[in-house]
Amino acid sequence: FFFQAEDGIRDFCLSRGLGDVYKRQLLEVLDPSQNNSFVDHYLSVPFDLSKVVFIATANKLETIQPALLDRLEVITIPGYTFNEKFDIARRYLVPKAINENGLPPNSIEVTTEALSSTINNYTREAGVRELGRVISTICRKVAVRYSEHLSSKSQQPFETVHVTNEILHEYLGPAAYEFDVRERIVHPGVSTGLAWTSAGGKILYVETSISRGKGKIEITGQLGEVMKESVLTAIGWIKSNFENLGISNDLLTLPNQDPSNFFDSVDIHIHFPSAAIPKDGPSAGVTITTALVSLLTNRKVNSNVAMTGEISLKGIVLPVGGIKEKTIAAHTAGIRTVILPKRNKKDLVDIPEEVKKDINFVFASHVSEVLECALEKKEDPTPENQLEDARNRMNNINRLSKL
Repeated sequence: FFFQAEDGIRDFCLSRGLGDVYKRQLLEVLDPSQNNSFVDHYLSVPFDLSKVVFIATANKLETIQPALLDRLEVITIPGYTFNEKFDIARRYLVPKAINENGLPPNSIEVTTEALSSTINNYTREAGVRELGRVISTICRKVAVRYSEHLSSKSQQPFETVHVTNEILHEYLGPAAYEFDVRERIVHPGVSTGLAWTSAGGKILYVETSISRGKGKIEITGQLGEVMKESVLTAIGWIKSNFENLGISNDLLTLPNQDPSNFFDSVDIHIHFPSAAIPKDGPSAGVTITTALVSLLTNRKVNSNVAMTGEISLKGIVLPVGGIKEKTIAAHTAGIRTVILPKRNKKDLVDIPEEVKKDINFVFASHVSEVLECALEKKEDPTPENQLEDARNRMNNINRLSKL
């Protein structure tokens, strides 16, 4: 028996008005000590379900009742890598779309570059459902040309349409998604994290800013309670290690600024872009800490580095889940250095070889190791750089003193 729904067993359990009834029935049906004599309440006839295999799907385990989840054997199916998507599209999705749109088998030839662009720039998913729809859109555009050719009653055979990047842009319009990691990490105070979602891994940015104030901490981006606690934990660690972090002189020399009472005289704003999407979980702890230290020390985060991991108040980097999905997301975005908790090293066995060979993994047990890898090194200043730094410092002081 197969539960087929948008979110499978979750929707089956949460159906409006019948949720409790379904839950009780499922608990009885899936319990091997009871389902050998299950009685249907409509027919009032007992059934032996002990030999029946029930298969259900779900996008989120968190919403399934614990008692019900305890009766299930959970098989986690991770998202596809780029190479896997490419092979599926080339071998299955393209021929299927050609056939479904009534085109001859050799009427379309999608170039390698165009298919790669379709995967990277027009879809963003763990599976290939959206990719199949996009390929069907391309085939429908070609089908129009094919029908016009048939209507013209031309004696010439229909010429194969070679789908290139130019034709792709003509058929699908501007790219729906772009990898803008390097464009986003251009100033201190911004870091790149890795998040797990029900649709696979994704890139998560953390942006921070500072201004004169009264010690207010502003957090935006539709965060859950766990993520807000990660922000407070990161700030707590930074406060306890304030003297060892090398805080920028631009901040310590503000007018009327008491360096010993720094955090009571500034306001810090921490923002998570894509504010319309809810975010929660502890794995952004190291990302938040890195963004804040980058802001306070005026050292830019390396744009080729992404990270994930929970931190404690003592700066210990704790293990998190979803390592495979997060690593695949980093690889897809072109990131080549990933910082992971040291205790997650065992999870590398789950990562595909084509992903592992392109990524340099750095395993950290303490947040200081994360900062050492993620923050760009300070160069020895030349006289010209010292003059430019002095000018920038004065501009920053004037700007911040007016806030």
